[in-house]
Amino acid sequence: MSGVSRRFVLILACALWPLAAAHAAPADEPGRVAAIVDGDTLLLVDGRRVRLVGIDAPRAPLGLARDMAWRQADAAKAALAALAQGRAVTLRYGGAPLDRYGRALAQVYRDDGLWLQGEMLVRGLARVHSFADNRALVPEMLALEDAARKARRGLWRDPFYAVRRPEEAGRYIDSFQLVEGVIVEVAKVKGQVFLNFSPDWHTAFTAHVPRDALALFKASGLDPLALKGARVRLRGWLRYDRRPMIDVTHPEQIERLDE
Repeated sequence: MSGVSRRFVLILACALWPLAAAHAAPADEPGRVAAIVDGDTLLLVDGRRVRLVGIDAPRAPLGLARDMAWRQADAAKAALAALAQGRAVTLRYGGAPLDRYGRALAQVYRDDGLWLQGEMLVRGLARVHSFADNRALVPEMLALEDAARKARRGLWRDPFYAVRRPEEAGRYIDSFQLVEGVIVEVAKVKGQVFLNFSPDWHTAFTAHVPRDALALFKASGLDPLALKGARVRLRGWLRYDRRPMIDVTHPEQIERLDE
C-alpha cells in the first residue's frame, strides 16, 4: 500500500471512529437498587430509573389510579422486590440505552450473577416484549417464557393473560397480547407485508410488517412472504385500522410453532 493510500485509510478511520463510537453499546454499569417501581422497573440509589428491557410485567395501564388493583401486578412487584431490593446490580446494554422517558433500558444482573429478566420469566410473572432497537437475548427469554407457560406458573394460570385466537383479537384492542393461529394468506402491498389469518382480510385479524422492517427479516433468514400456511405465535400491541392488527417490526415477534 502506498503512503498516500495509508494516509487516506487513516484519515477515513479517524473520521468514522466517532460515528461508530456513537452507536456502540455503553459499557456495563454498576448500581444499587433503592426501590421497586413495578414488576419490571427499578429505581437506583443514584436516581436512575431502570426498565428491565425485553419483558413486560403486569401493571395497571396509564391513566388508572395508582392504587387500583391490577391482576398479578402486586405479585410481580413483590417478586422483584424480593429479588432486587437493596442489592448491587450490573446494567448490561444490548440496544438503545434509554427510552423516551429517560429510563435506562438494560439487562440487569444481581451481584451474585442472577439475571433478573430471566428469573421473572421463569416465575411466570412477565411476558417477553421486545423492540426492533432492543433485541438482545430475546430467544433465551422466549424459551424461559414458553417453559413457564407450559408449567402454568404465575400469570399463565390467569385467563386474563391467555394466548388469544385470531378471531377474538378484536376484543383486546389497545393492549399487549399474544395471538396464535395459522396464516392463511400473505400479501405484499406497496412494499408492506400483511399476514392474514382469515380469507376475509378486510375485517379479520392481520399482522402488518412495515417496509422498513423487511431488512431485519432478511438478515434473520425469516421471510414473511414464505409464511403462508405456517402456524405462528405473534406478540405485540393490538390496534385497530379497519381490522384488528399487530405491527411486526422485528422477526422475534413471530414464533413458528410448526417447526
